Amino acid sequence: MPHRLRALSLLLTASIATIGLGPAHAGDTVATYLERIRTIDQSGPTLHAVLAVNPDAAKEELAARAIKGPLAGKVILVKDNIEVAGPLPTTAGSWALHGNVTGRDAPLIARLRKAGVVILGKTNLSEWANMRSGSSSSGWSGVGGQTRNPHALDRSPCGSSSGSGAGVAAGLAWAAIGTETDGSVTCPASANGIVGFKPTLGLVSRTHVVPLSHSQDTPGPMATSVADAALLLNGMAGSDPLDPATLEADKLKTDFTAGLATASLKGVRIGVLRKQAGTEPKVQALFDKALADLKAGGAELVEIDYTFPADLGRDELTVLLFDLREDMGTYLRGLPGNPPLRSLADLIAFNKAHADLELHWFGQDLFESAEKTTDRAAYEKARANSLRLAGVEGIDKLLATNKVSFLVAPTSGPAWPIDLVTGDHDGSGVGAGTLAAVAGYPHLSVPMGAVEGLPIGLSIIGAKWDDAHVLQAGAAYERARTVAVPVPSLKRWGD
Repeated sequence: MPHRLRALSLLLTASIATIGLGPAHAGDTVATYLERIRTIDQSGPTLHAVLAVNPDAAKEELAARAIKGPLAGKVILVKDNIEVAGPLPTTAGSWALHGNVTGRDAPLIARLRKAGVVILGKTNLSEWANMRSGSSSSGWSGVGGQTRNPHALDRSPCGSSSGSGAGVAAGLAWAAIGTETDGSVTCPASANGIVGFKPTLGLVSRTHVVPLSHSQDTPGPMATSVADAALLLNGMAGSDPLDPATLEADKLKTDFTAGLATASLKGVRIGVLRKQAGTEPKVQALFDKALADLKAGGAELVEIDYTFPADLGRDELTVLLFDLREDMGTYLRGLPGNPPLRSLADLIAFNKAHADLELHWFGQDLFESAEKTTDRAAYEKARANSLRLAGVEGIDKLLATNKVSFLVAPTSGPAWPIDLVTGDHDGSGVGAGTLAAVAGYPHLSVPMGAVEGLPIGLSIIGAKWDDAHVLQAGAAYERARTVAVPVPSLKRWGD
């Protein structure tokens, strides 16, 4: 490293040490987080994790002192496809929604505010939840630019909840909320070395969340520990009359923090999805260490030979494209006032008219495909088949046939180099999250270590509505884990 760069690196390290890089601490305040955002996110390494800061956050923090409860005063960031009342727009990362100030809280945000949670700001994301182009770069949006991974600044933070993952990892908030359609909470959690939980679809409301697919979308908590993720989920979960999928949520939700401190793996049968660990020897070796820790904690491991059905991905894509056109139009037409953009076709036209802002790095081939995906009969057939393959003949059958409580695999491979020209390059073949995403079942990613300094998560997947037990298994694994979890370096990989 040249002398000047070495000096700058030392200066940055000293600055970071002063403000305390890394996981948030109990005494951290809005002022502390804002200073970290200024020092780490807006300057220095410039993570581009935070799109906008709530100017009323300090006032909300003061007001939270009058509220009693475990969430009172907790400071969080919110992915910018979730509406938050106040002056901040909800953009989904696109200039098309740059002025989308709705003046309303999504029901999940209203629940959190009632519990005393402080909304610090909105996080960057893969634009339109990474469903605009097949050659996109995870973590890039027209409004926010490219989010960087705090563990390796030239590596992908994964997406689409990239800003939420990077922000939590860099200590820019106590926790954050992401959303997942397929991997958008769990992959950023894995790549950034934090905990991410995709709950059972229907546990958390999607009302006033910019949609991709009502068939698979769900918000989820992202934090530095399973206990913190469970605590945040407590405030998020519940029925919403405007979201039919949540009809049973009030009846089935529980205190998700209960039993975490004493949860045990003793006698728990866990299915090992070996093929979903990919072929990279270092990833497999790290997975083997996680399995050894699970076994040392008392778990009984059952090797499962499973191969993804060839038509699962095909049918999932059909569902997502059809839902995108339908659900996006419904959302746009339901915005307050008289929104100028009222359909997916309007968004496509906007992007073409503002190509300098939106289409510089990659196009909108998925948007255009979605606009042409109009065959409802084909859609319904694809949805039924994908649900069958992922649910009844997927997770349900794997759990029942092998008499196991959970399935485990690495969440993703190591973060790949950011490439704005040709897009993402995750060819690792790692992960089983698509099963949980399509079926709508709970999926937890917990850090299990790193490969060459790049974090890797352990996925724990369970049955529908078995969220509490999945979280308990994750907490038990955290205590059993013997491998060190990496701390963000805020440097380029290899420096």
